[in-house]
Amino acid sequence: MNFPDNFLWGASTSAFQVEGAWHEDGKWMSVADFNSLRRSAVQADSRVASDFYHHWEEDIDLMADLGLKIYRFSIAWTRIIPDGEGETNQAGIDFYNKVINRLVEKGIQPFVTLYHFDLPYALVENYDGWLSRKTVYAFEKFARVCFESFGDRVKYWQIINEQNLMVRVNERMNIETDDSHEADRMRAQMDYHMCLAHALAMKACHELVPGGMAGPAVSSTCTYPLTNNPKDVYAAKMNDCFKTRYLLDMHFHGKYPGYYMRYLKELGIALEMLEGDEEILRHGKPDYIAFNYYRTLCASYLPADEEHPRGTRRYRRNEVDFDQFGYCQDEVNENLKASEYGAQIDPLGLRMVLLDYYERYRVPLLITENGLGMADVEADGKIHDSYRIDYLREHIKACGDAINDGVELMGYAMWSFIDLLSSHQGFRKRYGLVYVDRTDMDLKTLRRIPKDSYYWYKKVIASNGTDLG
Repeated sequence: MNFPDNFLWGASTSAFQVEGAWHEDGKWMSVADFNSLRRSAVQADSRVASDFYHHWEEDIDLMADLGLKIYRFSIAWTRIIPDGEGETNQAGIDFYNKVINRLVEKGIQPFVTLYHFDLPYALVENYDGWLSRKTVYAFEKFARVCFESFGDRVKYWQIINEQNLMVRVNERMNIETDDSHEADRMRAQMDYHMCLAHALAMKACHELVPGGMAGPAVSSTCTYPLTNNPKDVYAAKMNDCFKTRYLLDMHFHGKYPGYYMRYLKELGIALEMLEGDEEILRHGKPDYIAFNYYRTLCASYLPADEEHPRGTRRYRRNEVDFDQFGYCQDEVNENLKASEYGAQIDPLGLRMVLLDYYERYRVPLLITENGLGMADVEADGKIHDSYRIDYLREHIKACGDAINDGVELMGYAMWSFIDLLSSHQGFRKRYGLVYVDRTDMDLKTLRRIPKDSYYWYKKVIASNGTDLG
């Protein structure tokens, strides 16, 4: 492995998944809190989560012992501006100042995500969230407050996490309608408004943070064709285009690609685009691309017919996975093994994503999430997670291969530093290098226990990737 001397070895979390204290010190409810509390009868929720809000010093000390170069975390919008658009909350600014100062003191670069699924719920009640342009300008205000408050110490900023995945999940976008066409219209308009918000935040970062770098974090896709039939090859390409590339093209070029606009027309969706939007969007070009990688996909061609015209969708599992008539449908890749929770494990796919994004956009890349969620078991104060070590080892090897291929990879931040609240599996599904002693329904001690993977990753960082065990 040939990792650069300045390679940013890191780990990641997000606010609503680790902080807890969801209603303390002036913080209000977010969409992520609302959705979490709706499931609180059957799993853990965001009220306590991993309780980072009360354990942040201890947790950062563990990060320092691990040797992290960066810690990627998100700032809760509702902790800074509780209602999303009004007065700032000094207690929230004070909390993140303490966290950032402690990180800097320990030699860890803070890498801040502005928006990780946690829209202030007040903006949903007042404006229907991202459906309104008022939310765009509320986000710009929030971003500017963060840049002004923390930009003297934080130089790496991630604007929005996984926008391209978020818009396909109705509950994350507060889409409540049962009308699938109306849901698609709403998500397309919300997606566009988030692109405007991204561009405004990029512009503000470059104005307010000297030497600051900002960009999006996308949910990466690498889709294989089910067969070598040219229609399946086309289907795989379009699956990547509709799920990821359309958004990156918007960020880099200030407009959606033609195939995406054609697709919206086929759906009968006309976006509200106002005069002056082009000027806003031209500021959205990222300084780097961050992306999250967990799996690859497989697709086959799905013909259109009279009953299902080109561009219509067949929904499965509610809104997350859907087939698109005339384009593609999801398939299972029989050549790959899957994790306990169904994600197909494919380290080579990571190398291909790195090559694809770098060749296409020619900016530095950064991996902000990559990890394995499992039902870890603690026994006698130890967690032997050799399966996670195997997973991380092979994906880090893929990073090294991509670097040797010529990819400019800034760093690798695995998911996650500590066990955290999984949106649909609570604490049954654990990703962390550090175990949190709690279950979904029993807070227990909340004690932190480094897993075997923690000590393995510590050696990887110390050796700059040459000792992969």
